[in-house]
Amino acid sequence: MTNSLPYPGVPAGSSSRSVLAIPAFRKLWKSMAVSSFGDWLGLLATTAMAQELSNGDYTTANFAIAGVFIVRLLPAVFLGPIAGVIADRFDRRKLMIFCDIFRFALYLSIPLVGNYFWLYTATILVECFTLFWSPAKEATIPNMVPANKLESANQVSLLAAYGTAPIAAIAFSILALFSTALSPLLPDGYSSTADLALYLDSFSFLYTALIVYKLREIPKGAGSTAVVQESIGKSLIDGFKFINQSKIIRGLIFGMLGAFFAAGAVIGLARTFVGDLNAGDAAYGVLFGAVFTGLALGISFGPKIFSQFSRRRIFGAALTISSLFLILLALITNLVLAIFVTILLGAFAGISWVTGFTMLGLEVADEVRGRTFAFVQSLIRISLVLVLATAPIAAAAIGKHTFKFNDFETTYNGAAFTMLAAGIIGVIVGIISYRTMRDRPNVSLWSDVLSAFRGELGGITDDMHPGTFISFEGGEGSGKSTQTQLLKDYLESNGESVLLTREPGGTPLGKKLREILLDNKTGNISPRAEALMYAADRANHVYSLINPALKAGKVVITDRYLDSSVAYQGAGRVLLPAEVARISRWATESLIPSLTIILDIPAAKGLSRLQSRDRLEAEPLAFHERIRQEYLNIANSDPERYFVVDASSSVEEIHEQILERVIKLPSLVVNQREKKRFRK
Repeated sequence: MTNSLPYPGVPAGSSSRSVLAIPAFRKLWKSMAVSSFGDWLGLLATTAMAQELSNGDYTTANFAIAGVFIVRLLPAVFLGPIAGVIADRFDRRKLMIFCDIFRFALYLSIPLVGNYFWLYTATILVECFTLFWSPAKEATIPNMVPANKLESANQVSLLAAYGTAPIAAIAFSILALFSTALSPLLPDGYSSTADLALYLDSFSFLYTALIVYKLREIPKGAGSTAVVQESIGKSLIDGFKFINQSKIIRGLIFGMLGAFFAAGAVIGLARTFVGDLNAGDAAYGVLFGAVFTGLALGISFGPKIFSQFSRRRIFGAALTISSLFLILLALITNLVLAIFVTILLGAFAGISWVTGFTMLGLEVADEVRGRTFAFVQSLIRISLVLVLATAPIAAAAIGKHTFKFNDFETTYNGAAFTMLAAGIIGVIVGIISYRTMRDRPNVSLWSDVLSAFRGELGGITDDMHPGTFISFEGGEGSGKSTQTQLLKDYLESNGESVLLTREPGGTPLGKKLREILLDNKTGNISPRAEALMYAADRANHVYSLINPALKAGKVVITDRYLDSSVAYQGAGRVLLPAEVARISRWATESLIPSLTIILDIPAAKGLSRLQSRDRLEAEPLAFHERIRQEYLNIANSDPERYFVVDASSSVEEIHEQILERVIKLPSLVVNQREKKRFRK
């Protein structure tokens, strides 16, 4: 399945409230928030304990903390994909409860045993259970919310994941304040800040298990009904084959991998980088908070700000911009500027992250969704392990360097150089990802940016409804009426509910306007008045007929839509096409077809097919040639949405070409999947 829908153009806050109003998802979200809080608190607690067990030895402490990072990430190398298969094959709810109970017991045991061996062993085991829990959770979300609310669901899910990090840090700081006061009440060796944090952390997972236990709506998983004899290895191979066959999924995974490669460099070098700016632990905490503040801003407001851009396009662009800010961060020697740049870096990373997860949820079939998410998470963790292990070594090998330019002198160390290299890699990955997934190859991103600021972005493919919207365009005599009827018959034979309409004339008001606009007795009409009359018909058409049908999940096929006004009144009447388009977008509240089929035919040949001519058909040949050329210009501006067919071919050949393109529409695939799910 493919998807190039833009972000829903609704305020993030209202979208979040809407999706959290779904009782089942609200419960799942609560479990995600508490579990994420436990993960962050567990990271702080285990690294703090690693430092405590070093008995003040600086070298030992640093190696011990690095060891915690590595053992937390290493299990993904071996168990990640297998965990995803299990999430697909078994009861997801029971699996999540089982994992939470074991995480509770393991975190509780760490301070009780109190040595390096068990700290690392328990951490590895915790991460193994987390690898099973996460894909089960990720694969469950798309089953609990409608497809048109998945973007909002991913927003609040990622906010739960990253927004709890500062909360965990605050909780850890509060525990540090109270550890001294509580030490007389607890046995010696069990009352440090790390100990108290691990106790609290363990009970957070027990609470999460209780929430999931009460959440009966979690599906077992599409793969749970598969034949038992099918081996896990075969299921895993099938998942890899699916990923390899999808260009979009490959681009997504490649992009996410590059993003976390760059992020790993920041994680591994941030403390040293802050120290080189002559700042201490407080500044390190502020920089840590700046990253997550930026992530929260990007996740919350990115979908609203970039509502006119397709997800495929904004994913690679946001990743590239985030990496550019990482390069800038590596060059900065001022702490205040570094914090500001870090917020921007985190914001664009948040946009890329929420976009990537949303696309994965929409692009991946339910039966392989768990292993796909697990595969992504595994690659991310592997890249982090490699970077965390190599970045400090690279920084140490580079060392400090002082540069003199006349009277100006500045010093850069290995951490800054390594972050610079990671940023360059991130930019390269972002550009490749963008080029792999871009859905408007003939239109530059800068052109879209300018058009968006003017409110004229022509590539909007909004789909805020469960239906499918297809429009047919073309010059006179191109055969639109014949092809719309053939497509309607085909879709209805395959179980789709179809509404066939036309402009003007699809509504009672439209029929009256059609008589005025096309009757030869009407005579000359001001080009602007003509454009406004078509816009009025279109506004009423969308309001009274098209939108209700789309909200009901129907396939709407219309013979002519707003592109006709752009071509006929814009190019034909020699008005500005952009102005005509803006009027129609306002009239339709930016409702744009999922697919526009343009039947292209030389104007003279098309006109020769007509038995009689109405007011527009009677216009000179040059008028119709301008219309044809404008249609081709429009199609070239957005190849993802427009499909041009040679209308000189036979009726059967044209119909076959149209079917081949229509059956690829994501919304039709979604409809078929939903029907199968409801039948079950």
